[in-house]
Amino acid sequence: MAWNSASLESILAMIVAVLFVVAGAINLSGRGAVKSDFARWGYPAWFRWLCGALELLGAALLFGQQTRVLGLVLASAIMIGALFTLLRNREPFAHLAPALVFSALVAATVALRG
Repeated sequence: MAWNSASLESILAMIVAVLFVVAGAINLSGRGAVKSDFARWGYPAWFRWLCGALELLGAALLFGQQTRVLGLVLASAIMIGALFTLLRNREPFAHLAPALVFSALVAATVALRG
């Protein structure tokens, strides 16, 4: 099979979509420290639900070829907000690292889309 930028872009988009499904499910479920993290960052309780819903919407948009650009725009906005929150609150690198990886994957997908 010949690899080209379109096939790599599709593979990366699917990886990003799956990661956003997982992140959205975690935010919606409130598992682990999610609820306390959002409260500690100063966000109202409903904001966790909004973030989870937007992550799932972004994932759904990424799965479709015709809606992928919109999904990448939404994913980028989500990651900008997440990175801003983590940096503003001086979170440790262990908390920041997953957001950096997500952001890098989104950026790589956008770059391959050309």
